[in-house]
Amino acid sequence: MSVTKGSHRILCCGALLFCLAAFSANTALALEVRAALLRVDTTGSLPISRLDLPPEDLGIAGGRLGTEDNQTTGRFTDTTYTLETRVVAPEAAVEALDELLGQGIGLVAVMADGATVAELARRAGERAVILNASAPDDDLRSEACAANLLHVAPSRAMLADALVQFLVWKKWPRIFLIHGSHPADLALAESYRRAARKFGAKIVEERVFEDTGGARRTDSGHVLVQRQIPVFTQRAEDHDVVVAADESDVFAPYLPYHTWDPRPVAGSAGLTPVSWTWAHEAWGATQFQRRFEKLNGRPMRPQDYQAWLAMRVIGEAVTRTGSNDPARLRDYVLSDGFELAAFKGQKVTFRPWNGQMRQPILLTNLHLTVSVSPQDGFLHQTSPLDTLGLDRPESGCTAFKEIRP
Repeated sequence: MSVTKGSHRILCCGALLFCLAAFSANTALALEVRAALLRVDTTGSLPISRLDLPPEDLGIAGGRLGTEDNQTTGRFTDTTYTLETRVVAPEAAVEALDELLGQGIGLVAVMADGATVAELARRAGERAVILNASAPDDDLRSEACAANLLHVAPSRAMLADALVQFLVWKKWPRIFLIHGSHPADLALAESYRRAARKFGAKIVEERVFEDTGGARRTDSGHVLVQRQIPVFTQRAEDHDVVVAADESDVFAPYLPYHTWDPRPVAGSAGLTPVSWTWAHEAWGATQFQRRFEKLNGRPMRPQDYQAWLAMRVIGEAVTRTGSNDPARLRDYVLSDGFELAAFKGQKVTFRPWNGQMRQPILLTNLHLTVSVSPQDGFLHQTSPLDTLGLDRPESGCTAFKEIRP
């Protein structure tokens, strides 16, 4: 079969046009996903233990690993993920958010206190989806919820429920509750009261540990504690366990081994409920921890894990929808189709009525994972994970229009 010069030119031009069309199609399919992590640092007292001093890259390191994990999948889907990070003081938070929004970034993970998270969500409005990666405030999941605000951090109610479930399972229902004097401590104490009522435990006595502002990290600190804490805790009603509500980190670490009665300590010290602990090894967590440590040169903290979760929520939603539109990603995340592996024994999902991520809570003594809640025997008509935190009838959130499957 012979081919003329004219037909050869036509074939060449046709092949060139086909290649250009294929290139254009591939270019059209390529996605760029731009996310941000905004950390708002407040000035507070140093933690009691030097082991708890926050690293400079707290949370940022987790966001970096999450973006790297997203990019691994993105290589196969022609998707590029980038992460902008900002660390600012509270007075600069709104300006930092405006800058990110001005750059066209519509997916922003925020590490800040509850009031700041609420303010930033209002500021963003329909321009962005805000992922709360730190604030535990229950009202953000209830009356103060916002339609553009999703929560990857567990709430105080979830943490309290997880611990009290374990205490009831252990048949230690009589609780001596000691709480601090700061607003966050009072809110946490209320979460423990609610959890006790919910699961049939009993708070037999409460005491307030007033923060007098004295030095906590002195050479004679252990001497003073050894004298003061036993006196403070003596003559308490008969109890099985001491539960500390000390979100401000004023006194709780001093309680173990110093209480008047020989009882276990839980809550803000002793056995603590957390989203993550660097001691966790089950369900592939060891390999996950090692990847984080190799990348950042230190162990993973709960704040890092929550920032990692925020980025992975974005990555999973983008992969499943093929979109980088924040509104579409939010709708998918809230649907029954979304689930994400999180190294805690089961897939995590979101509650469509208030945007809270359902997730197991680890109970740790900082050396190992003692247990994981929800505990066996605590049942729910939808998911055992909904036994932790505000269930649908308990939440006062009305901002969410639930997404149908």
